[in-house]
Amino acid sequence: MFFEINNTPWEDLGDGIKRKIVGHTEDLMAVHLVFDKGAIGHPHAHDIHDQIGYVVEGSFEAEIDGEKRVLKKGDAYIAKKLAVHGAVALEQDSILLDVFSPVREDFLK
Repeated sequence: MFFEINNTPWEDLGDGIKRKIVGHTEDLMAVHLVFDKGAIGHPHAHDIHDQIGYVVEGSFEAEIDGEKRVLKKGDAYIAKKLAVHGAVALEQDSILLDVFSPVREDFLK
């Protein structure tokens, strides 16, 4: 029922990215991601998931369906299902809070 960041271990995804699942229901999931400077969330699309990526700290060059924008703390991107999206961290320890609907079952395995 509660998420405490210091009591949840990081999952190292490699290539300068690590994550913690903040919480989830059957229909919704929030994920905390920390990026090293230059780390890349490679462009991809989801068949069934809508996603919002909120910049908690640092900055990113985000891309949605070929359009790129620099996003800073407090900014967000919205990637509806099937939209090709990705991000590159522009600063060390840049943080995204990704929100997915429905839950990412693949993250729970």
